[in-house]
Amino acid sequence: MLSYPSTIALSSRTLNHLADLIRAARARRRGRWWPLDAGRHALLALAHLRNGDTITRLACGFTVSITTAWRYVQEAIDLLATHTAHLNAALRRIGRLAYAILDGTLIPIDRVADQRPYYSGKHKRHGVNVQVIADCKGRLMWASPALPGAVHDLTAARTHGLIDALASANVMTFADKAYQGAGGSVRTPFKRRRHRPRLSHRQKTVNRHHAKIRAVGERAVATLKAWKILTKLRCCPRRATAIAQAILVLHDVQTSRNPR
Repeated sequence: MLSYPSTIALSSRTLNHLADLIRAARARRRGRWWPLDAGRHALLALAHLRNGDTITRLACGFTVSITTAWRYVQEAIDLLATHTAHLNAALRRIGRLAYAILDGTLIPIDRVADQRPYYSGKHKRHGVNVQVIADCKGRLMWASPALPGAVHDLTAARTHGLIDALASANVMTFADKAYQGAGGSVRTPFKRRRHRPRLSHRQKTVNRHHAKIRAVGERAVATLKAWKILTKLRCCPRRATAIAQAILVLHDVQTSRNPR
């Protein structure tokens, strides 16, 4: 089998941060032999998360068994996920923003035995629903735990307590029509209804300005999906939350914010 060198679009700071976490975890589990040192372990996990390299390719590239490569990836993800801040902690930063942008995105998954809860009628595919909060410049501030793709965006936001939390923090939040009726501090565009078939000129103008603001929030979704593993999850959907949380921690390290 042939192998070749590759690159990962991450800084050495990110690698060192994960390697330090792995070293600390290993120190608590003395007496065990590790095929790879902490630095190579971290590099393997980052190649999987950022580049989307499969476990089989990683096993070949790092000259370990497929089982070992799989275990290393899971351990790194779980280790990072434990350092994710709760929503209340994230709101301390979000509360200082001029306004926030709330959006939902679907992370595609492989088909599973119980397909119905994960099928999104909006996107016409199977996946998990992740809620994303961005600042006024489109920077990723927080990502929610994953819910089955059939869950509506507004239901997902309420399930995670986002609507009440944002209202308590007194942060004006812009969202799309999927969040109509959310209340609190969430602002949505005007929507045509049966008794209001046409929008007024003022309402259309408001919607245009609202759309310009919300469009910036797509950068946060793009930032999240720049981690190629999220192109399509080929693992148990229940692992999606840990993966999203691990990526959020790494993103904060990469962008020089305080690690969660």
